[in-house]
Amino acid sequence: MDYIKTNKAAWEEAFDNRHANWGEDNYKRLLNERLPFWGSDVIAKLNKINFNGKNVAQFCCNNGRELLSLMQLGAKKGIGFDIAENIIGQATETAQKAGIDNCEFVCCNILEIDEKYENYFDFICFTIGAMTWFEDLELLFRKAAYCLKAGGILLIHDVHPVFNMLPLPEENGFDENHLNRLTRSYFNREAWLENEGMGYMSVRYASKTFTSFSHTMSSIINSISKAQMRTVNLYEYDYDVGLSKVYNKGIPLSFILIAEKP
Repeated sequence: MDYIKTNKAAWEEAFDNRHANWGEDNYKRLLNERLPFWGSDVIAKLNKINFNGKNVAQFCCNNGRELLSLMQLGAKKGIGFDIAENIIGQATETAQKAGIDNCEFVCCNILEIDEKYENYFDFICFTIGAMTWFEDLELLFRKAAYCLKAGGILLIHDVHPVFNMLPLPEENGFDENHLNRLTRSYFNREAWLENEGMGYMSVRYASKTFTSFSHTMSSIINSISKAQMRTVNLYEYDYDVGLSKVYNKGIPLSFILIAEKP
C-alpha cells in the first residue's frame, strides 16, 4: 500500500500549489444553487432516493463540494473521507462558510476507515476519478459494504473505462481528425505514474508521484458483487465528465452505477 502514502504526499503538495482561489468560492454556489457540482443525469438519480433522516458519505471527497451539495436533499448527517489533510481542511472551511453544520470531514486512508462506521451509512458515493486511486477494487468495495447499512445504496459516477483507451489532446497519438483512434489497451493493468501536478487543481510543476490504475467495467461490477452488494442499475453516456471536451461522438465516456447492500 506504499502507493497510497505517496499519493497522499502528492495530493497535499498539489493543493499547496493550487491555482489562485481554487475552491475558495464553492460556498457561494452552495448558498445560491440547488445541487451545484452534480451533473443533470446524476441529479435525476439522486432525486429518486429518499435522503430524509439518512446518514450519507462520500469516499475520496476531495474538497467536499459534492457531498455538501448532497446535504440539500435532507440527509441527517454527512461525512466525507479523503487522504489529503489540507484539502479536507478546505472542505471543513467551506461547510462553515455555507452554514452546513451537519456535515464533517475525516482525513484517512479510505481502506482504513474507522470501525465505528460499520453499518453506519444509508448512502455512499464515489465521484469522478475516485476509484482510479485504488489498485484492488475488491478491498475498496468491501470497505464500502462494511460501512453501509443493510439496504444501503452505493452510487458511482465516473469516467467510463473505455475513455482510458483514448489519447488526451496533449498526449502523443492524439489526432483531432481521427477521434475514434485508440492508443491503449482496455485491459491495461500497469500503474499510471504522473509527475506534473494535478492539472485541474494546480499549476504544472515537477511534482511528487501520483499513482493511479485503470479498471474495466467487468472488474468494477465483479468487485461490487464479491463485496456482497448487488448492482441495480448501470447507465452509460457518450459525454465526458471533465477530462476533455473533444470526445462526444458515440463512444461511452462516462457512467453511473447504482448498487445495493442486501
